[in-house]
Amino acid sequence: MDTNQNTSNLKDFEVNIRIKLAFLWAAVTLCYLYGDYFELYLPGKTAGLVSGDNLLNSPMKLLSAAILLALPPLMVLFSIFLKPKINRLLHILFGIFFTLIMLLIAISSLTAWKSFYVFLALFESVITAIIVILAWKWPRKN
Repeated sequence: MDTNQNTSNLKDFEVNIRIKLAFLWAAVTLCYLYGDYFELYLPGKTAGLVSGDNLLNSPMKLLSAAILLALPPLMVLFSIFLKPKINRLLHILFGIFFTLIMLLIAISSLTAWKSFYVFLALFESVITAIIVILAWKWPRKN
């Protein structure tokens, strides 16, 4: 049996740009969650959480982090519900913003214990860069 012949008969369809962007934002959100979860395994991390000796050690810092991390899931919703012009602009702006943040985090996390964080930050940067490229190339009306 020729597998090339069988696979060439598979029908494909074009995925709408909105769906592509929504799934990419969902994927990057999951990576953010995994990174934060895996960070709990760093030596001394949970002790710092209990003692309050950590980066998010005030109500304002926690609120700021919550707002920042609410943006990617919000972009999932925006991908579907906003008009194309504003949608495209927000994807480009937030895509660039999160790409730069994650590259900065990758550079500042170059230690053996945070190698997982560097990997995820670089992976997330690739995803958000793809978001920017897709939004930039948003299909035009014929």
